Amino acid sequence: MKTSAKCKAVVKLMLLLLQIQNHVTCNGALYNRPFSESFEETPMLVAVLTYMGYGILTLFGYLRDFLREWKIEKCHVAQEREEQRDFVPLYQDFENFYTRNLYMRIRDSWNRPICSVPGAKMDLVERVSHDYNWTFEYTGKVIKDVINMGSYNYLGFAENMGYCADAAADVTMKYGIGVSSTRQEMGNLDKHEELEMLVAKFLGVEASMVFGMGFATNSMNIPALTGKGCLILSDELNHASLVLGARLSGSTIRVFKHNNMQSLEKLLRDAIVHGQPRTHRPWKKILIVVEGIYSMEGSVVRLPEVIALKKKYKAYLYLDEAHSIGALGPRGRGVLDYFGLDPEDVDVLMGTFTKSFGAAGGYIGGKKELIDYLRAQSHSAVYATSMSSPVAEQIITSMKCIMGEDGTTIGRERIQQLAENTTYFRRRLREMGFIIYGNNDSPVVPVMLYMPAKIGAFGREMLKRNIGVVVVGFPATPIIESRARFCVSAAHTKEMLDVALSAISEVGDLLQMKYSKYRALPSQDWPSDETSYEGTGNQGTRSPM
Repeated sequence: MKTSAKCKAVVKLMLLLLQIQNHVTCNGALYNRPFSESFEETPMLVAVLTYMGYGILTLFGYLRDFLREWKIEKCHVAQEREEQRDFVPLYQDFENFYTRNLYMRIRDSWNRPICSVPGAKMDLVERVSHDYNWTFEYTGKVIKDVINMGSYNYLGFAENMGYCADAAADVTMKYGIGVSSTRQEMGNLDKHEELEMLVAKFLGVEASMVFGMGFATNSMNIPALTGKGCLILSDELNHASLVLGARLSGSTIRVFKHNNMQSLEKLLRDAIVHGQPRTHRPWKKILIVVEGIYSMEGSVVRLPEVIALKKKYKAYLYLDEAHSIGALGPRGRGVLDYFGLDPEDVDVLMGTFTKSFGAAGGYIGGKKELIDYLRAQSHSAVYATSMSSPVAEQIITSMKCIMGEDGTTIGRERIQQLAENTTYFRRRLREMGFIIYGNNDSPVVPVMLYMPAKIGAFGREMLKRNIGVVVVGFPATPIIESRARFCVSAAHTKEMLDVALSAISEVGDLLQMKYSKYRALPSQDWPSDETSYEGTGNQGTRSPM
């Protein structure tokens, strides 16, 4: 009996190993390059102190609210007028608790006015507050030559001189600034037609359609593609525009864990097996919604595996390339180019012109039938004013530059420079001992701050050293994962990056932010719990905190 039980156990173990081997081999064939991402765990002491910090802030918040209620402390928050006290309140007092007691303490870290081109360097208008950030006064002074480490200017096309700027200026003189009409009425210019053909060629798809606003490209077009009786499977870290579009569609929404293919496959399998709730009818369509680069995590979608699952379960795929188009791939054509995949494997290719192209608006590319349908059904196409001509020209010229159709190698050089800057910047931060998130090739570089007091302190201290950074906290991130988000640009020189890195290291020592337990020496490779993926299908190590 004992021998039989042991034999069964051995057989089960062999079968399990065989399944794992088959899974690894299957997924390994999907990748043509290593896929490396890191999410180092939050140190336990840091997590405890972070929760304690938010707890203390909450207690003091209630104390200050008590003082405001008794007129001991001046109240700056929006309140109902005395004659409207019997009405249902317009302002939700409890929902505003975080804003008035936590956000206001560090409000000076955001909305800083820029008075120059937001390129590699920028000028900021100096401002001060005498009432703890409730209002600001401008001193009339300008902080010059601040190194810009926060803009999405990945390829450096946000500039006021050069080929793109001159072309946009010429088009402005011919067409003017505004269009004052929708595409379906009197707002369809020849520049729009030229741009759409160029975008389709750039993406390698049959047709494309452009929109005047990137956010609306998602929020207004997803409802045109899905509706009641449809299922949307959304990554838990998808952008707010994707979330809003999914909610407006009226479809059933189910969320899978970030970049977790096991979680996605389970949802797909359950959807096929069980169908719609109560009736168990098959779903009209299943739409998987993912992003190319996730703007808060710096991670890259595991697209080869997503496409394999999409084909296996006969679903549709919606890919948002807002941050990856222009910034990834040897030709700058996004995450598809990065993995060497066929654009036809993605049903809806979406992206924006607000990052790598230094312009505004968004696009959707795909089959001609899809684009023809959206021209008639999309709310953005029917009701929104069309893209202005100088913006369209900026996109056309920058895209031609990336494609090499301007007769120069500037575009290819900028793509290469961005890749080199990204590798260098991430490596130096790791050597210093910071915890950074994301993919090794992602120009979005989150450096973890964790504690609420360090959010405002880091932004202020960096500005004192003439470095402009973006600090991010709740609700844009989980409450315990506050961070500084750096965006690397091709416009950054090595000297600029060295100045910024020196300041980051100095402030990191001042605020004791170098949390990583893996401090690599400059001559060593990075030996972290970062996992190098060659298509293994495994997930990166990540703390649930």
